[in-house]
Amino acid sequence: MKIGFIGLGNVGASLAANLQRAGHALTVLDLNREAARPLLGAGAAWADSPRALAEGAEAVVTSLPSPAAVSEVMEGEAGVLAGLASGATWIEMSTNDAREVERLAGLAAERGANTLEAPVTGGCHRAKSGDISILVGGEESVFEDYRPLFEAMGGTVLHMGPLGSASVVKVISNQLALTHLIVLGEALMLAERAGIDLRKAFEGLKASSGNSFVHETESQLILNGSYNVGFTMDLACKDLRLAQQLGREFGVPLEVTDVVAGAFARAQEAYGARAWSTMAVKLLEDRVGADLRAPGFPAILED
Repeated sequence: MKIGFIGLGNVGASLAANLQRAGHALTVLDLNREAARPLLGAGAAWADSPRALAEGAEAVVTSLPSPAAVSEVMEGEAGVLAGLASGATWIEMSTNDAREVERLAGLAAERGANTLEAPVTGGCHRAKSGDISILVGGEESVFEDYRPLFEAMGGTVLHMGPLGSASVVKVISNQLALTHLIVLGEALMLAERAGIDLRKAFEGLKASSGNSFVHETESQLILNGSYNVGFTMDLACKDLRLAQQLGREFGVPLEVTDVVAGAFARAQEAYGARAWSTMAVKLLEDRVGADLRAPGFPAILED
């Protein structure tokens, strides 16, 4: 299949590489051409604009950091929509606002093109290994047409319902993960202050009812001191704002989420927008004056 892929960040580059390994013909685009170097070296083509990338593509995939970035590459004379052919499909894999996806899908439909949203969840390391989970929203018949493409990129592939459904579930997933990260920092600090070996605390929590995917992965990055989760503070803050927006839209008070969003906003101010999101826990380390470290803890997410 001829695929145009826009956005070669920590996740996008891995998804595109998985498609390339599966034999799909790729044309790629990113603000940083250097990010495309491995794909270009393996035979991918480079496009000079989103419109040029879309022309002749059977599917155009976007994997971008924000709703604003998606809108920018989709609209305008040089945008994807200007080059998207009738019968082609736009596949939006960013963490986006459901209403914005629906708006842009309406513009695509005017050109006779389909839209599927397919945000991913599970971490950058799982994108690289091809085991990341993909949540898909959109017309089920279109989803089935592209199921092999999703299965080439990830492991678990789930159809969540109509367009917008997957974006909502993805935002909720990140809302939960980021909330648990903050609470994990507090839990590990309690163990540290109580004089418990943090390696043993990690294993105890892993075997307990308090365990989670976030604990099994991100706690290790805190304990080894790298914090290198491949997901930046600005993205975490953006996702929490999207969750708060859903709360306002549906009239659901999000008291805990509001506290977590405040913690991440302070962490971004302290450490910068491009700091790893796991460094939100460092706020507590700095406040208490103690580092959460377990010497020799493996850097499982880094390679």
